[in-house]
Amino acid sequence: MKILFLLAVPVLGLAQRWAPQVSHSKASLRGVSAVSEQVAWASGSKGTWLRTTDGGANWTAGTVPGAEELDFRGISTRDGRTVWLMSSGPGEKSTVYRTQDAGEHWELLFTNKEPKGFFDSIVFRDARHGVIFGDPVDGHLTVLTTEDGGLHWSRQNTPAALPDEAAFAASNSCLALGDKSTVWLATGGRGGVRVYRSPDNGKTWTVAPTPIRNDAPSAGIFSVAFADAAKGIAVGGDYAKPTEARDNIALTSDGGRTWTAPTGASPTGFRSAAVWLEKLRLWIVTGTSGSDVSGDGGLTWKRFDDGAYNALSVAAGRVAWAVGPEGRIAKLTFPDR
Repeated sequence: MKILFLLAVPVLGLAQRWAPQVSHSKASLRGVSAVSEQVAWASGSKGTWLRTTDGGANWTAGTVPGAEELDFRGISTRDGRTVWLMSSGPGEKSTVYRTQDAGEHWELLFTNKEPKGFFDSIVFRDARHGVIFGDPVDGHLTVLTTEDGGLHWSRQNTPAALPDEAAFAASNSCLALGDKSTVWLATGGRGGVRVYRSPDNGKTWTVAPTPIRNDAPSAGIFSVAFADAAKGIAVGGDYAKPTEARDNIALTSDGGRTWTAPTGASPTGFRSAAVWLEKLRLWIVTGTSGSDVSGDGGLTWKRFDDGAYNALSVAAGRVAWAVGPEGRIAKLTFPDR
């Protein structure tokens, strides 16, 4: 991995870069969930899960028994011992597994029975309440909610999807949850690049267009994230054209009701994930052609790395993990201000 430069963030007077870690895996990783500065989990192809309890100095890699052919593109954990894995694929290739003892044992909780269904993202608020977001079935995006830790799931009504509108299972971040019961969904494809917002955990919805490109099936929004109830960003582009830096970001200051393109420098290529570092007041985005940072709320961006990563997660408001192809894992740590 080539480091372009050590990024100097003016508001901090510090220099940072991704620090690669040894994962002991060659899986394609698209899920990562950080619990603290020491504990994080990741997931990927061939039924793979990974865990560190020492900040990434050592990673344990494992395979969920019976799931060796599944691609775990989604992962969610709140305490590091109870973890949910979501596989993505057509029909029954989309599943949910859970461990409650840090990976010693896994149980299959749910299997998608819709032949046209395809899960894209999973997020849990706490030990009982979670949401799954998936591609359209019968003309409507799939939103499933649980109130018992994933033992039972209920499908919520969503507005009619547009022709060729769907989601991307690229980083487990086309779904975002806010405080209490707010849910955001982000779509792509020729009919997509819209953000759905529900204030009541999927019972009612509003839908807003964004200026992100949708000129190909491989283009659209790949990640949506919020700094608070009002301020958020959506990032994407065209994954088939990873170095193109046009129409790949949108900003909101009203909770996702409206979206605009920034007037300054955009992220420098296709980006599949975005996270907010609360303590540093920074946005970080990443994708298959590099990573960028913004210290002004997303108005302008600077590239600091050209490594290929798929997904991001943040802990303690200042530590970020990134995962990518061939078992790639890296960590970005900012000293306390």
